[in-house]
Amino acid sequence: MVLFASSALMAQNFKYIGAPKCKMCHNKPDKGEQYNKWMEGPHANAMKTLSSDQAKEIATAKGIADPTTDAACIKCHSTMGHIDAKLAAGLKVEEGVSCESCHGPGSKYKSATVMKDREFSMENGLILPTEEVCKTCHNEESPTYKPFNFAEMAAKIDHDDPKTE
Repeated sequence: MVLFASSALMAQNFKYIGAPKCKMCHNKPDKGEQYNKWMEGPHANAMKTLSSDQAKEIATAKGIADPTTDAACIKCHSTMGHIDAKLAAGLKVEEGVSCESCHGPGSKYKSATVMKDREFSMENGLILPTEEVCKTCHNEESPTYKPFNFAEMAAKIDHDDPKTE
């Protein structure tokens, strides 16, 4: 189902706009400060973990010279690592696992008028983060895999739904 949804999104050429564009609306205190919560969490810092001693050791053992540039590593440590570069309109590798990894490419649903209507937002590229979406990276392929409890992990990164009035 995730692959089907991803294919459908790609077929419509929704573009990835990058977290700074999301920040414009998703960092207001009265709306939940989602951007700040993301910045403080593991997803925004996922690329940084590839510079750790542990990541370098794992990479060396696998014959990888630099995990920060290796496709097998960045596919899960950066949204840019798993999308068609032609669909990047503002997204950068350094953002790590950005908003759009979980919520879909935002070019068509980013406006407040679209975001007010969940169904309309979904028609324009918004996806809802599900266990299947998370498990595209949080799975046994990861060399640092730990059993993944979706409910527990989702609660750790939970951020309010910013109803735009």
